[in-house]
Amino acid sequence: MFEAFTPELIAAMAGVIVVAGAVNGLAGFGFALVGTMALATAIDPATAVVFMIAPILGVNLSLIRDLSLEDLRTCGRRFTPLILAALVGTIVGLVVLDRVPQGPLKVGLGAVSLAFVASAQRVVPVPGLDRAKEGCFVESTAGMIGVGAVSGLLFGGTNVGVQLIAYLRSCDLSHGVFVGVVAMVFLGLNAVRIGAAGALGLYPSLAIALASAVAVLPAVAGVAVGKRLRTRIGERQRRAGVLGLLTLIGIRLILGGLGIA
Repeated sequence: MFEAFTPELIAAMAGVIVVAGAVNGLAGFGFALVGTMALATAIDPATAVVFMIAPILGVNLSLIRDLSLEDLRTCGRRFTPLILAALVGTIVGLVVLDRVPQGPLKVGLGAVSLAFVASAQRVVPVPGLDRAKEGCFVESTAGMIGVGAVSGLLFGGTNVGVQLIAYLRSCDLSHGVFVGVVAMVFLGLNAVRIGAAGALGLYPSLAIALASAVAVLPAVAGVAVGKRLRTRIGERQRRAGVLGLLTLIGIRLILGGLGIA
């Protein structure tokens, strides 16, 4: 529905992208989550998800600087089942995204946002979670396929990939290998997602697809601004600000999905 994208709305969307980039630059995370969830309060949630794919790709390109050819080879050999399963799950997530009504999708995105906040704050203890991590978050073919498929499904439909990050951190990787796996997974998945979203007709128009590509520029600019501000704001304040913003956005999405606001 490109006709509904007025100049005022486009300016607001650019502002959201810059703010999300600044959040990522400040806190080191949150670009996809803040950007997607905030846009979903103003436009069709499915469009918000696909609109953010190209900017997410652009922001994650900075990871390439920390890679070496040896890291790439190591990551490819070690985590092939995870990457392939995540790829399949991501495509399935995009297919499902096109079939979910707007109201339930908003509620789902809001729930994901609030769940992320609760998990980060550890305010909702989950019985047996540590044992589950020991049993499931293991570096085995079966474990990687399971984690990759489920995480890819959620990532494909919501742009949220924290499950993959949590799994990779649990593998006790060196910094180089960790960065390499993150780069391979998220850069590769987002590159495929752009093509898959186009093939599935998830972009409402060519103009929106082009606008998504152009949005890479304010995204990268926002990250640069956030990095400059990082030394002026304490870690506790940064974290509180990000989680507070995600809480407000999550509540707004749920209320909107339920038709209350």
